[in-house]
Amino acid sequence: MSPLYTEITLLLFATALIGLAALRLRQPVIVAYILIGILAGPSVLDWVSAHEPMELLAEIGVTILLFVVGLKLDLRLVRQLGPVALATGLGQLAFTIVIGFLIGLALAMGVVKALYVAVALTFSSTIIIVKLLSDKREIDSLHGRIAMGFLIVQDIAVVVAMMVLGTQGAIDADADIGWLLQTTEVLAKIAGVAVLVGALMRWVLPRLLHWMAASQELLLVFAVAWGTTLAAGGEWLGFSKEVGAFLAGFSLASLPFREAINARLASLRDFLLLFFFVDLGTKLDLSMLGAEVPAAIALSLFVLIGNPLIVMAIMGAMGYRKRTGFLAGLTVAQISEFSIIFVAMGVSLGHVDNQALGLVTLVGLITITLSTYMILYSHRLYAWCEPFLGVFERRDPYRESELDEPTEHADVIVFGLGRYGQRLAERLAGSGLQVLGVDFDPEVLRRARSGACRVLFGDAEDDEFIAHLPLAQARWVVSTLRNEEVDRSLLDALRKHGFTGHIAVTAHNAAQGHRLLHAGADEILLPFHDAADFAARRIARDLGQATDTTA
Repeated sequence: MSPLYTEITLLLFATALIGLAALRLRQPVIVAYILIGILAGPSVLDWVSAHEPMELLAEIGVTILLFVVGLKLDLRLVRQLGPVALATGLGQLAFTIVIGFLIGLALAMGVVKALYVAVALTFSSTIIIVKLLSDKREIDSLHGRIAMGFLIVQDIAVVVAMMVLGTQGAIDADADIGWLLQTTEVLAKIAGVAVLVGALMRWVLPRLLHWMAASQELLLVFAVAWGTTLAAGGEWLGFSKEVGAFLAGFSLASLPFREAINARLASLRDFLLLFFFVDLGTKLDLSMLGAEVPAAIALSLFVLIGNPLIVMAIMGAMGYRKRTGFLAGLTVAQISEFSIIFVAMGVSLGHVDNQALGLVTLVGLITITLSTYMILYSHRLYAWCEPFLGVFERRDPYRESELDEPTEHADVIVFGLGRYGQRLAERLAGSGLQVLGVDFDPEVLRRARSGACRVLFGDAEDDEFIAHLPLAQARWVVSTLRNEEVDRSLLDALRKHGFTGHIAVTAHNAAQGHRLLHAGADEILLPFHDAADFAARRIARDLGQATDTTA
């Protein structure tokens, strides 16, 4: 058996065990990857002797990662959110670089190392944030969409930063004219490749992928081939593989096969990224990292606290409420896998040493681990911090101003005006009831204003807002939020303020419904279960059969 086969087997088995532990601790798998990379390195277990194959797999992993970033780049979301995505994304990048650079200098770093570290601190992990927000079902919330908007801006900034690195070799202060000429030449090549890719997007790729899509396996093979081809072409033309891979992904982003390709590549990307962190571990010397621990702690505190404060300050100045700013700000409380890749590129170019790479890796391990819990328990954390956050909210937060004054009378108050909630509110209003709809997303409220019920901007977790609702007249309160933590908070607030009517809440499943009944709800709505019952009754009635919907 070849040593390479044995090494990969050991790595995969160890990663599975550490990944299981990370899963039990509710940590993302990237934490397990970083740990196994350090453990497999020469300073601990020294498992890796076949360095060249590991480096090759690592390069392919980074190529696939950049390809997927380009593939998923959704500029429509940035255009939809407009100023807040651009201002928050660019503002956070600028302030983090400046403050991070000054902290680096204060920690006695050289100028180049401080600049690399500062840039690395600006990037947040889109992969981790999407996973956490999706698990919490907050990806389509206002703060979730704003976070996705400025994370897209960050992704573009990552590519620009790598493009800048790709235009130069090692820094040479005496070669300014040569550097300018080289930069101009490479930028011209990038522009030429972009024009060529644009032509292929317009006339070749749509028809080619239509043929390839007849086989899902062939579609995957073509996607990998296309990404690695442009990556290799980018390196051959003098700019980085990473930029070429990004352009390859972006060229397919507007095609209807994007989601199918992304779904197929996601697992391959995650698998190959393991080898990037293993290759990273072979470059780290833990004996030298001990001196970097104080700097890692200081920089981690800045990322965990400073980055969210920057986002909150920008969003507050733009007229968003403190809760929206706080929840969106928590998504930048960690650095990204791109931060480590960026510094690794600097090491390969001779700009910084492995000590800088080790420092950023430590910061990544600390911030990713802690910020995961911050996001998972964001609503509870907000409740603790809320008394101190008034400085981040204007006296009149016009971006989320109330669209209507509270009605003097309401038979039913519906929290959450998504598809289910708005349909429910309209049907109740159509039956002659006075209905007040409440939602925290201004875009949802603008759409709902054309309906039959009154609408009001409000936060189900805002105790003061609940107190000002017409609870004395209301006979029912219905929550369609489907967030157990928020529903529990709403139940407590309603009873606290003397609401004596019935409370109905939606749940994802019966187990969640039982917990909410014990928390004080009177009725549980199971939208999918109820819809299935309704559909079964209609079909059975048409077939002249009786059906039991009590199961």
